[in-house]
Amino acid sequence: MSLQENLILGIESSCDETAAAIVADGRRILSNIVASQIAIHRNFGGVVPEIASREHLRQIVPVVREAVKQAGISLTDLDAIAVTRGPGLIGALLVGVTYGKTLALALDKPLIAVNHLEGHVHAVFLEAAETGHVPSLPAICLIVSGGHTVLYRVESDSTNGARRFSYARIGGTRDDAAGEAYDKIARMLALGYPGGPVVDQLAPYGNPKAIRFGVPKMKGNVYDFSFSGIKTAVLYHLRSHPEFQPEIAAREQALARGERSAEALRQLSTPATFDLVASFQRAVVDDLVTRTIAAARKNSVRSIFVSGGVAANRELRATFEAQAKRDGFEVFFPSRALSTDNAAMIAAAGYPRFQSGQHEDCTLDPAANLPLA
Repeated sequence: MSLQENLILGIESSCDETAAAIVADGRRILSNIVASQIAIHRNFGGVVPEIASREHLRQIVPVVREAVKQAGISLTDLDAIAVTRGPGLIGALLVGVTYGKTLALALDKPLIAVNHLEGHVHAVFLEAAETGHVPSLPAICLIVSGGHTVLYRVESDSTNGARRFSYARIGGTRDDAAGEAYDKIARMLALGYPGGPVVDQLAPYGNPKAIRFGVPKMKGNVYDFSFSGIKTAVLYHLRSHPEFQPEIAAREQALARGERSAEALRQLSTPATFDLVASFQRAVVDDLVTRTIAAARKNSVRSIFVSGGVAANRELRATFEAQAKRDGFEVFFPSRALSTDNAAMIAAAGYPRFQSGQHEDCTLDPAANLPLA
């Protein structure tokens, strides 16, 4: 590596992934380690905050150690430590922030606080640095995951050679996040946790026009989202069609036996279930794409970023790419590995703050509802 490169250790612990990564100059990933807790939380159908915190405590030291090892460096080679301050689960955040502060103090290195949502924005730039196709700013960014569905206008400027980013919130969900809606629908249908990947794999077997789910009419801010209505509509559909119950019971038994693959669940599903998940996914994807492109048009930008765990959804990617091309926008996604929570995006987001001297001291506390500005 170049002697001029600044090496930043990123630490991410906002929810149920314990992650650490080493990134050089905010653009070159030297390592990116993620310890997932999905196998633990799927027994409860969702993330249990207390369990998540305990798992972060168990994983944080070996995960950081492995990130440093894979990068081929030592801790003393680091130039700074970037840690997710929020938003997220307060107990989970506390583990990462405390470890980051302790490490920064022991090594006498700068400590950088990063907003988790800003990390998802910089996941796009990380990918662009590898391809050489850097998106233009300003841009509209949709961050869509199990915990967030929000639209931002992203801008940047340079001061004394350091690039600064600014964010203006355009809209967001008023209730469930899109990924949360996927998980709840999957729970109703006994498709396992997390629900998004399974629904995405089963939807192509169904007719997305079989069931019409209405698009919510948002009073006030038309760039806001709401997914509680479609969740309730699916619940009422199941209640009015008791013929779903035998296959739901069969899938529940399969899940209890540990048969969780999409193929195993597909074998226990009828065309009615395929039509239901296809129609649900089509409605969610159309709403996300339509409002995001409308926001891009209103804000006179040419670039659209889509990041977060749900950005790995195949139908969402395909629909965005087709619609953006038709309307004259460029749409940028991170790779699937960088779409979900990871520490490389935290290190990348921390790099401009490192350059501009936005460092923290050991009084830094996590903030569960940290706004992005």
